[in-house]
Amino acid sequence: MLDVITGFAIIFVVISAGYILAHRGVIGEGEQRLMFNRVAYWVASPSLLFTTVAKSDTSTFLSPVVVVVFLATAVTMAVFWIVSALFFKADVPTRMAGAASASYFNSVNIGLPIAIYVIGDATYVAPVLLMQMVIVSPVVIAGLDVNPDSQSSRGQNVIKAVKTGLTAPVVVAPLLGLVVSAAGWTVPAPVMEPLEILGGASIPMILMSFGASLRGGSVLAEGPDRPATITASALKLVFMPAAAWLLGLLAGLDGTALYAAVILSALPTAQNVFNYTANYRVGETVARDTVFITTFASLPAMIAIALLFGKGI
Repeated sequence: MLDVITGFAIIFVVISAGYILAHRGVIGEGEQRLMFNRVAYWVASPSLLFTTVAKSDTSTFLSPVVVVVFLATAVTMAVFWIVSALFFKADVPTRMAGAASASYFNSVNIGLPIAIYVIGDATYVAPVLLMQMVIVSPVVIAGLDVNPDSQSSRGQNVIKAVKTGLTAPVVVAPLLGLVVSAAGWTVPAPVMEPLEILGGASIPMILMSFGASLRGGSVLAEGPDRPATITASALKLVFMPAAAWLLGLLAGLDGTALYAAVILSALPTAQNVFNYTANYRVGETVARDTVFITTFASLPAMIAIALLFGKGI
């Protein structure tokens, strides 16, 4: 249990540091705060993703657990999209921010300790991370990059969005890492070690920017983003784990494999979603508030899942 608590403690402490620094004026508003997100998006996060995937075992990437988690992610995004279209109208970027918040989960600094302690096996973390970055991230980034006020044709907008999604540094980096891992290459230390140092800055920068963004704002404040935030949080904490359980049963999973798929699907919304929205300056409030809510509420949710599966905590 200590590993799980440590994973959550890392997040809360670094977020608090960002909040305090913003409160004291060390981290300014607007462009100054967003510099953290831009450095993370363009340099630190790609470095982290490349080094993580390059050292992973590609034989686990097509595990049935990973397939079930991917399907649960896709279904959850689709459900948010439908609910949003029916009940709270929004443009494409804002709707994509909510759909990502409802389904894109933290597979690194919370996912790893959860996998090790709660599931008892960290095998699925790297392939799930790769699935999110290579398949889900391009879709999310493409949606966030859509300009609803553009004078270009729909076809031109789609081509531009797809190009942006597929060429984003956080997508290209894990793909390169996959090539290295699949080929069995060893990256020379003078190349790998600087990238590992840069990658180590990714999570702290994103979390501190997130903490700074809480300064002067309140979670679930009255406004047009509130219904989307509540919907995304409910889908992330309840619907997505339930979808993973049902899809897992249909796929023939049982025992530890089914438990792993459900627990991974119950992880809180990833700070990467906030980083993406901050970088594109759309849907930031929905992403920020959903990350905040699910980070606090996911631990009791996962404890409940463990008890339902007859696992001790």
